[in-house]
This record gives sequence, C-alpha cells and structure tokens, in this order.
Amino acid sequence: MSIRVGIDLMSVQRVEESVRTHGSHYLERIYTGRELGDCWTAAGVDSSRLAARFAAKEATLKVLRPQPDESIPWRSIEVRRHPAGWVDLELSGAAASIAQDAGLHGLALSLTHEEGMASAVVVAELPSRKS
Repeated sequence: MSIRVGIDLMSVQRVEESVRTHGSHYLERIYTGRELGDCWTAAGVDSSRLAARFAAKEATLKVLRPQPDESIPWRSIEVRRHPAGWVDLELSGAAASIAQDAGLHGLALSLTHEEGMASAVVVAELPSRKS
C-alpha cells in the first residue's frame, strides 16, 4: 500500500477579509451548511475554524491531484466535526469521483489553529503499483 499526503497553511486574517468583503457569497461558495454550523459561536463566526476548514480543502486537493481541466467545487470536500472533537472528511461529487478513480481510501484529517494561522494535514491510502 502507498500513501499520499497533503498539507496546507492558511491565514485567519485572509479568511476574515474574505468574509468582510464577500460575506455570505464567500461563505456559501466555500463551506457546506454543516461546516458553517460548526464554525458559529455565541460571538459569531469563528474565523480560525473557517481557516482550518479552508486549509483542509486545499490539503485534500493536493491528495486528489486533479487534472488541470478538472473542476472540484469547494463544497464537494466537507470537514465533519464529531461531538468528541475529532474531524474527518466527506467527499461528494467531483471530489468523490476523482478519489474513487485513483483508488484513494482511508482519508484521514488533522486540523490545528494558533495565533492567526490554521493548518491541515490529509493522508490517504492508495493501492501500490506493481513493478
């Protein structure tokens, strides 16, 4: 078995600027309803959580390795947070098709955010190539 790894780092300030500039258009284009629900707090939207999810989507794209002419909607990559606090990925549409065609499975995700930055690492298993 082989693995693919994707990693991404995102500025929380950059996400805050996107929300300020584009508002709900940005939020609804990038994030699923479930992701937005996970990012709302009593004080409003938590930009560090949004930035971590954006980083997860970018890291997932690095694992999927789409062809230059393949379009993957942001919302076809969803970060799901479980009540215990851990997260995983749910792929749909084009993202799921590319993963299936490549034989990718066992996707694992880790998120972190600290002092204005958010990061994500995605690991996927794929069949070994025979020589």
